[in-house]
Amino acid sequence: MILLFLQGGIDGLGGALLPMILIFGVFYMLLIRPQQKKQRQLQAAVADLKAGDKIVTTGGIIGTITAVRDTSFLVRSADKSILEIARSAVAAIDSGETK
Repeated sequence: MILLFLQGGIDGLGGALLPMILIFGVFYMLLIRPQQKKQRQLQAAVADLKAGDKIVTTGGIIGTITAVRDTSFLVRSADKSILEIARSAVAAIDSGETK
């Protein structure tokens, strides 16, 4: 009885495990890896930001950096409004191209 269980268990486990590994590999290559690459590029770009650069925050605020601090930026979003945002709140760097 135990011998039959082991023989059937090994074949059944290998047959069910291989498709799961392949599915995980495809998801990693198509979804996870490109997202990690994009995140690393954004982190490098945020580290290089300086006063005068235009950014977009995760909340959708578009503004120009007026001062750079250790963990935050001072951003001018309108004529007289200046916001302090965390570095992690930067979603994108605005290229300034308009249609």
